[in-house]
Amino acid sequence: MLGFLKKSPAGNTIEPETSRDLGWLGRLKNSLSRTGSQLGSLFSLGGKIDEDLYEELETILITSDVGMDASRFLLSDVRRQVKEAHLTEAAQLKDALAHSLLKLLKPLAVPLAINNQQPFVIMMVGVNGAGKTTSIGKLAKYFQGQGKSVLLAAGDTFRAAAREQLMEWGARNNVTVIAQQSGDAAAVIFDAIQAAQARKIDVVLADTAGRLTTQAHLMEEIKKVKRVIDKALPGAPHEILLVLDANTGQNALSQTKAFDDALKVTGLVLTKLDGTAKGGVIAAIAKSHPLPVRFIGVGEGLDDLRPFVAEDFVAALLGLDA
Repeated sequence: MLGFLKKSPAGNTIEPETSRDLGWLGRLKNSLSRTGSQLGSLFSLGGKIDEDLYEELETILITSDVGMDASRFLLSDVRRQVKEAHLTEAAQLKDALAHSLLKLLKPLAVPLAINNQQPFVIMMVGVNGAGKTTSIGKLAKYFQGQGKSVLLAAGDTFRAAAREQLMEWGARNNVTVIAQQSGDAAAVIFDAIQAAQARKIDVVLADTAGRLTTQAHLMEEIKKVKRVIDKALPGAPHEILLVLDANTGQNALSQTKAFDDALKVTGLVLTKLDGTAKGGVIAAIAKSHPLPVRFIGVGEGLDDLRPFVAEDFVAALLGLDA
């Protein structure tokens, strides 16, 4: 755990972690520098803790995609710490906010665990352009690094480019891709699961076409895909990952609610944190519709998608040193 989290403003000691990837932490911090610099400027101005400071903090949180509910929760918890620890200086709010954020985000940091089911089927869903296909390529590399064999299912049959993109990722990772020139997504994924069973593959990553949550017929179709997967392998899909573009802000929260209502999403993948993302939407999700954040992505490289670690994210969001 980072130094700033070893002890809370109220004096509660937290044990440190060991073996951290500082290169990854640096990229994450750089990705969230927009929000980190705003908060850093606020806390470095000096002065006393007063209502004006709280108002400025609330404004920064809301404009960083944290949302109203989560911002109010964080401010309330920061005020509690200020009162309990008798804090008076503006600079002291940084650690207080860090602990409030960690309290909010820590329950979401639940790593994806592959059980003994073979194959373990992961269904990828999300809106157009969220980064599903790219995330599948990176996840294939991630699971291979854990010693798992992987098979990809090109279930986005709407876009020929998506199929071609997945074939490229398969070639880069030396992974088989099951695809068809035409046909529906359910049929492709059904075939992929059968192939995985025959080859004793550990993990099947199933791509699906992007769809807006307002497109009722397409949301019904994705439910059908889920039902067909269950017929191919009872109990599957074992994981339904919703891929969210971090740059969409509060829209990510509405997408989370809609896809979860339709499919019972088991985990989230937050992509494109290397863009202009402010990062606070994770806090909004944590407060209003908490689901495990399995992975976050900060770049285009194969190793740029990593499991979500709340401590790392809080440190990067607040611009704190490792």
